[in-house]
Amino acid sequence: QVRLVESGGGLVQPGGSLTLSCVGFESIFSLGWYRQSPGTGREYVAKIFHEGTTNYRDSVKGRFTISIDKPNNIAYLRMNSLKPNDTGTYYCTVRPTMGGNDYWGQGTQVTVSS
Repeated sequence: QVRLVESGGGLVQPGGSLTLSCVGFESIFSLGWYRQSPGTGREYVAKIFHEGTTNYRDSVKGRFTISIDKPNNIAYLRMNSLKPNDTGTYYCTVRPTMGGNDYWGQGTQVTVSS
């Protein structure tokens, strides 16, 4: 059973940093982070595959880093140089096997504001 729990969100000033964590998974085919702001749809942020390949939406490239601590099954999203439009609820999603179901956490709120 995959039950994802995100943590690490909070209020941060523009230019600041946060690291989000996601636990509750074991082996993965892929793991991703998405975000949603009020009035907008859920949008893709970053993804990491089982062999280590990563990709990012253009607006976060060079600022965000996705990683996995495999021995401890913890995923991270390191976010630097945060901007107000990075504000939103951030969700972790895991696909344990290729072609399998996707599992989602409940999200953690990130607010970037001065």
